[in-house]
Amino acid sequence: MERFRGRANVPLNQVGLNQAKITGKRIAAEWKPQAVYSSPLSRAVRTAEVIAMCLDLPVQVHHGITDIDYGRWEGMTPDEVRKHWPRVMDDWYNSPGCARIPHGETLNDVHIRAMEAVREIVGDHEWETVVVVGHTVVNRVILLNVLELSHDRFWRLRQDTCAINCFEADGDDFTLVSLNDTFHLRS
Repeated sequence: MERFRGRANVPLNQVGLNQAKITGKRIAAEWKPQAVYSSPLSRAVRTAEVIAMCLDLPVQVHHGITDIDYGRWEGMTPDEVRKHWPRVMDDWYNSPGCARIPHGETLNDVHIRAMEAVREIVGDHEWETVVVVGHTVVNRVILLNVLELSHDRFWRLRQDTCAINCFEADGDDFTLVSLNDTFHLRS
C-alpha cells in the first residue's frame, strides 16, 4: 500500500538489495566514480553501501539529500491524507509547487536544501565522477533545477527505483546526460 514515507526509516527489502547490486555493477562497468554520497536514511545508505562495494569506495552521508519531510502526512496513505487535507492533497497532485504540507517541507524547501548539497558535492569533486544516492522527491527536484523547469512539472519527471540519472556540472550550470535510466534492471 502506498504511503508517504518521507523520512521514515523504512528498511531496504530484498528486491531493493538486488536492484542496488545490479545498479552498482552497471556503474562500475561504465564509470570510475571517486566518491559515493547518500542520504542519511537507512534505505538510501544501504543502497549506497551495496553500490559502493562494487566500486571499493566508502559511503559519505550528506544530510542535504535526505528525503522530503512530509510532516503530518508521514506514514499516511493518500486516502487518509485526502480526508484531513483535501485542498492540500489536490495541490500536491495538481500544483505541487504550491503545496504546503502541514508541518512539512515544500518543494522549494527541498530545492534549496538539495541544490546546496549538490553544489557542495560538485565543489568538492570538480571534474570528478560521483554517485549520489537519494530519493524520488529529491531526485526530481534536482532534475527540475538542472532542466530549469518549475516545481509544477514535478510529476512530469519519472523516477523509478535504482534509476540512474546522469548530469554534468560546469560550475553552477548543468547538462543532463541521461534521465531515469533503468536498462540495467530489465534483464
